[in-house]
Amino acid sequence: MRRNLDGIVDDIAGDVLSDAGMERLRRLDTSALPEVSPDARLGPCVASVANFICIGLNYRDHAAEAGMTVPESPIFFLKAASAIAGPFDNIVLPGGSAHTDWEVELGIVIGRGGTNIDEARAMDHVAGYCVVNDLSERKLQFENAGQWVMGKSCPGFGPVGPFLVTRDDVPDPGDLRLWLEVDGRRHQNGTTANMVFGVAEIISYLSGKMLLCPGDIIATGTPAGVGMGMEPAPVYLSDNQTVVAGIEGLGDQKQKVTASVKR
Repeated sequence: MRRNLDGIVDDIAGDVLSDAGMERLRRLDTSALPEVSPDARLGPCVASVANFICIGLNYRDHAAEAGMTVPESPIFFLKAASAIAGPFDNIVLPGGSAHTDWEVELGIVIGRGGTNIDEARAMDHVAGYCVVNDLSERKLQFENAGQWVMGKSCPGFGPVGPFLVTRDDVPDPGDLRLWLEVDGRRHQNGTTANMVFGVAEIISYLSGKMLLCPGDIIATGTPAGVGMGMEPAPVYLSDNQTVVAGIEGLGDQKQKVTASVKR
């Protein structure tokens, strides 16, 4: 049952993501909150995101299918915050795209920001976790000298949610099953136990290079099974397909793929 937080908080952002803010929500009598219609659009599970950060090649099996070496330290890049979408919004293919790919990922949502965060205290900075589909236009990403941010930042290329699951409800983010299906065919079926760098290590590493802010989303990488790695030839998304992505305990996303419409 979905419940409405109107009048309780303006949005799931800023101080709401702090330990105190989460505890305030935890103490609510949810049965007294108004119900949300099942037909209502569900937006992203976190708002006012300053940084949408992605970790590359963070699964050993994905590095192998990409023919690349497992990195010695986290590879990270930024995805435009304007790419963030709701978990059930359509995936709109960029004009002329024939290389749009999928990547189910565990998303970390930062609750308390900072720099130079000690790895031993890093989990204290986590508000919770969510499902992320790090959609990628591979031609933009790799051709013409490569433009990772461009290939990852098309409108709607960052569905997040459906839920922000608080860290106390995820005892071990390093042991979660995650999967992705296209038209009912399962392409990705992995576990976060296969990550090269765990949640605490990623947070500590990133905070040594940049300021992490409340509401920041860190997409922690994807397991094997992306379209680019299909054999005998790559397989990409096309009009009218349906994508379902989920993570154990964090819920499922579902998106319809649609062709771009010129305006």
